[in-house]
Amino acid sequence: MSYIIDVYKNKAQPTKDFIAYAVFVSFFPLLVAGPIERAGHLLPQILKKRNFNFDFAVDGLKQILWGLFKKLVIADNCAEYANQIFNNQATYSGSTLVFGAVFFSFQIYCDFSGYSDIAIGSAKLFGIDLLRNFAFPYFSRDIAEFWRRWHISLSSWFKDYLYIPLGGSNGSTLVKVRNIFVIFLVSGFWHGANWTFIVWGLLNASFFLPLLLLNKNRKNIATVATGKIFPSLRDAMNMIITFSLTTFAWIFFRSESLHQAFAFIGNIFSVSFFSIPDISKKVVPLLGLIIFFISIEWFGRENQYAISHIGLRKHYLIRWSFFSFILLLIGVYMQTTETPFIYFQF
Repeated sequence: MSYIIDVYKNKAQPTKDFIAYAVFVSFFPLLVAGPIERAGHLLPQILKKRNFNFDFAVDGLKQILWGLFKKLVIADNCAEYANQIFNNQATYSGSTLVFGAVFFSFQIYCDFSGYSDIAIGSAKLFGIDLLRNFAFPYFSRDIAEFWRRWHISLSSWFKDYLYIPLGGSNGSTLVKVRNIFVIFLVSGFWHGANWTFIVWGLLNASFFLPLLLLNKNRKNIATVATGKIFPSLRDAMNMIITFSLTTFAWIFFRSESLHQAFAFIGNIFSVSFFSIPDISKKVVPLLGLIIFFISIEWFGRENQYAISHIGLRKHYLIRWSFFSFILLLIGVYMQTTETPFIYFQF
């Protein structure tokens, strides 16, 4: 669609090379789940002659490795417990349901961003540079920043081909409010014809709206705590609040019906919220893996992906020890049963 629209509006010239066009629309790494590429970015790379670039390929392999870790270690293990809790929510306390929602938050992020890392890394082996799709969204300090960092290729697509043509943030307050709700409703419809996705979209629009009306939607552009080891107390609190709001909205995204979602939320906000979570000893290693994952992501948040610059200034034995450790974790903690990528259904 973007190719046709850009050609129609004279923003791009139609290619006369059918093979190049066919490669553009069927390039295998992004065929199923993205990133959503633009003709102006991908077609010129396909048309030009490419030579094998060793450093570019090594960078691609590292990104594939990190994507596999996200998917096979974090996402799939979180899925096991998230599915168990969501499918049996009536039997669990409110505090346990909170864990289930948090597990799903990490599942969907690591599942989808893991796929994107694998796709982008695979393309690098062919000398192709795909658009970045995730920029550490759970370190966002408000919902506006979150949506600039989550599924970037889709968010920017909606902005360029839907939000701006509707008028964007120009015009009256009513027009601004209408445009925000339209774009998030369309985002909900894009994920499926289910009321849960519609409510998920409306919730995110509601979270976003105050920032737009107060003209604070562009407040947090730079990476949090740039050049620092730790964030400020204010930034830390804002990240926790943003993650909490996002996780709350994910409950609707994960639920099979509105009834299940409201029952899940109702059980959270009950007396049982103050009880000890019903978490088995098997979950403890997963919590350790999540803490390890968050730490690596935090220290690599200023890069394109978390481990792109790990150990570059260190002895090669240190780098390879780290990569070997990641491979070891994948071998030890990967599931023996298949857990499909969540976004394959969309």
